[in-house]
Amino acid sequence: MTARAIKIWFQVHKWTSLICTAFLLMLCLTGLPLIFYHEIEHALGNEIELPDVPSGTRSISVDELIETGKRQVPGHVPMFVNWDDHEPGKIFLSMAKAPDAPRADNLIYIADGRTGKILGEWKFRNTVMFFLLRLHYDMFAGVPGALFLGFMGLLFVTAVVSGIVLYAPFMRRLEFGTVRYGKSTRVKWLDLHNLLGVVTVAWVLVVGVTGVINTLTEPIFGLWQQDQLTKFANPYKDKPIPEKLASLQDALDVARKAAPGMQPDFVAYPGSDFSSRQHYAFFMRGETPLTSRLLNPVLIDAETGELTATGDRPWYVTTLLVSQPLHFGDYGGMPLKIIWAILDIVTIVVLGSGLYLWLARRKVPIERRVGELGLGATARSNARSRLA
Repeated sequence: MTARAIKIWFQVHKWTSLICTAFLLMLCLTGLPLIFYHEIEHALGNEIELPDVPSGTRSISVDELIETGKRQVPGHVPMFVNWDDHEPGKIFLSMAKAPDAPRADNLIYIADGRTGKILGEWKFRNTVMFFLLRLHYDMFAGVPGALFLGFMGLLFVTAVVSGIVLYAPFMRRLEFGTVRYGKSTRVKWLDLHNLLGVVTVAWVLVVGVTGVINTLTEPIFGLWQQDQLTKFANPYKDKPIPEKLASLQDALDVARKAAPGMQPDFVAYPGSDFSSRQHYAFFMRGETPLTSRLLNPVLIDAETGELTATGDRPWYVTTLLVSQPLHFGDYGGMPLKIIWAILDIVTIVVLGSGLYLWLARRKVPIERRVGELGLGATARSNARSRLA
């Protein structure tokens, strides 16, 4: 590689790293506890547990559960019903004052799908983990905040790629994994920064790219809704929301027949963000750790209970849904979570050491910095111009 090319890549690596480092450190620090989201919530006592019931207890119908929810919150209507994939039998009821009320104002209750009892309100917005999740996802700035963090993620991926390019000429005179402990503190951290960076590069790229994709969640789901729901809802666009709805349990049975081998993840009521004014929109998921994240929509006429359509999941939605478990490493149980946590800590060390190296850089004379690189005579001459 020519001296000019090295200089260009060095500038790319330096500035992309400097611009995104503070935000990436924030993401790594908040992402670490989020890997163990459910475990931490359980330890803090923020999760409502299902009580023990006699074996063989038959689950009640969803209709009975909905009626119980309406009595629990008078003056509210159900908008979403969500089946917990981590704890079978636990059901979340999202209740709103009106179908067009903001989703953020919904009250969410946890119900026991076996007995039909309402176990309590899920006040997740008041927890530390929810604070960390919002800070990690959009910094409490909504879609603009998420897109901004996505841009920081793109800069981070660019910094990683440019670091790979620079690593080859840097290590030409050193054996792989060399850490020059006999040199200055700065040289030791430079070697550790490069070594830890290169051994975690595959994981960092996976998490970085999937993180960027996840920041597009709202636009992607919005596009999916506009593409699919508009097509199916057009014949009903002038109709009001039905005053009398068909049985949700019957609609659920129809949805299961329309999507064999799949289970309901959640259903959106007519008028909600994820449905039309006329339909129950069931989102069905697979039963394996990975396919449980892949959702297929099934639309049921909320007035007649008849199947309207089963939607196709476009490639961009599949990409998003696959990227989510890859980002947090929560599809392989506790062993994978521990691996993800270790790699996250290593990445924090890489980011912190990179910041330290930049801050300490101007305190070291150019001649000494050139010698620290361990380059040959020609390379040292080229490096002087690059480091100056």
